[in-house]
Amino acid sequence: RYRIPGAKDWLFFVLSTRFLPPLAVVVPIFLMYREFELQNTLAGLVILYTAFNLSLAVWLMKGFIDEIPKAYEEAALVDGYSRFAAFRKIILPRARTGMAVTAVFCLISAWNEYGFAQSLNYSKGVTVPVYFAGLQGNIRGLPWPQIAAGALVYVVPIVVFTVLVRKHLLRGVTFGTVKA
Repeated sequence: RYRIPGAKDWLFFVLSTRFLPPLAVVVPIFLMYREFELQNTLAGLVILYTAFNLSLAVWLMKGFIDEIPKAYEEAALVDGYSRFAAFRKIILPRARTGMAVTAVFCLISAWNEYGFAQSLNYSKGVTVPVYFAGLQGNIRGLPWPQIAAGALVYVVPIVVFTVLVRKHLLRGVTFGTVKA
């Protein structure tokens, strides 16, 4: 929203972090996690998923923030609001739709991620996709009751979160479309 020297270069740099497949950096991350004792912990995965979803969040939110007319912020400044107050009281409420959509996309991206969870965690802090991949069948076959229960538990949080933010999703998903 504000003029920053080299803003387009910075935005391209942020986006370029999505170009690299996450598993291409798993060895350096594994070495860092071993050094900081973060491997095999949920906190390590939270930090990693936050870092990898940051570029997606920045790009999505930039589009939503750019859609808000600057005249709203300028009017608030004329009315005596500080820049921070104008941002908090004028811009943030209008960006709720973008925040909801960004949260859903980032949650689904982290929720379904398999590679890092498999590579960095092996006993504690195992995510659901890794747990499912580790299920072994016995002589009678796969443990279908466990798989069915796990699938239900796996899907429910995403469905609940999506239902909670559903009023913002339609506008967010159609954001940027051509209106006739």
